[in-house]
Parts: sequence; structure tokens; C-alpha cells
Amino acid sequence: MSKTLIQLRGVSKSYTRAKQSIQVLDKLDLDIAEGEFLALMGPSGSGKTTLLNLIGGLDQPTTGSVNIDGTPIESLSSNRLAAWRARNVGFVFQFYNLMPVLTAERNVELPLLLTNLSAAQRKKNVAIALEVVGLSDRAHHKPKELSGGQEQRVAIARAIVSDPKILVCDEPTGDLDRKTADEILRLLQTLNTDYGKTIIMVTHDPKAAEYAKTQLHLDKGRLVEAAHA
Repeated sequence: MSKTLIQLRGVSKSYTRAKQSIQVLDKLDLDIAEGEFLALMGPSGSGKTTLLNLIGGLDQPTTGSVNIDGTPIESLSSNRLAAWRARNVGFVFQFYNLMPVLTAERNVELPLLLTNLSAAQRKKNVAIALEVVGLSDRAHHKPKELSGGQEQRVAIARAIVSDPKILVCDEPTGDLDRKTADEILRLLQTLNTDYGKTIIMVTHDPKAAEYAKTQLHLDKGRLVEAAHA
């Protein structure tokens, strides 16, 4: 049985807008096993992206604890949290967030510039990541020379280049046609099954969610049902 990698206990998150407190997550408990591929679903405003950002260390809970592989990340200082994130989490977004002036190779290398790796080792790691996503032949192309699906593959290569345990994906196929979306989802499945990445994916798309091992549904900041693929 897989060990629990991600554990949330009593997690609430609220924001203040115009002096009004808005509750986004409400005393949420969640265990995610190592090697899981989890799809988070629910209506807009249900707290999916907020939950994803808490797991990825991009945001802090108002109350409660977020424990990942034995580290209570809500208690880390901002510098230690940034270092933890760089080692442990890869991020994939809907709109790729690639630097248009850089080649695919240079975009993928960006997270490694925060490490102590030599230029030669960075180059080797980038080549491996691009090979994994099937884009070795596009290493020297800039984003404008790539299709949407290829851009997302570059973004996924950037997310895995530092060999993180966890991939957090926010609507990774939301800007793609069905055929291209399915190719990206199959790639995520491969990263999960063959490379052991734990994947948490937010999606509105039921067809995308079917690629995950487990589906969780959020509504008004609470888990309302779970389904296993």
C-alpha cells in the first residue's frame, strides 16, 4: 500500500475583499498517496485552484496544516518554502507561461538556474526532460514556432526537469482541442505510471478527469464526493 505523501488537516482559507471575509476552503481534510493521479473537479469558485496552490506551496492556509512527505510546509519561512518548492513541485498551467524570447531548451532550463547544477548538468537534464515529452527535435524552437500542444509539452518538460515528486496542473488542457488534450493527458499518465510522479490536476473537463486514477469533487470549499477510475 502506498504511503501518504500529502496530508491536509483542518485546512481553511479565506480572503478579505472590501472588508468582507470570503471563505474559500472550509476545514478540509485530505490524504493523497504517493503515486496518485488525482483530478480535482467542481464548479467555478469551489476552491479547486486554491487547494492546488496550497499543496504547491504557492499559498498558505488561514488555519490548518499542509504536511507533505513529513514537512509541514505552512510553517516554513518564505525562503525555505521557495527552496522546498523548487525541489519538490513542478507546475503546469493552462496558458503554458513560456518566455517568448527563449527557445524550448532555455524555457525548460529556467527552474535549474535556481540550483547549483553546472551548465553541463543543466543541459543534460534539459535534454532528458525534452526527450520524455517527445520534443527533442524542437529544442531550439521558440514558442511562436510551436503548436499549442507542443508549447504545453515544453511547459511539462520545464515542470519535470528538476525531478520533483509532485506535479500540480491547473487546467492543463483547457486551451487545447480534444485530440491534443488527449495527447497531453496520456503524457501525464505516463509520467504518473512510468516515472512515479504524484499528480494533482484541476479540471472542468469530465473527459480529462477520466485519465486520473481518482476524482475528487469540491463544492463551496468542501469535498462532496469521490470516485475511483
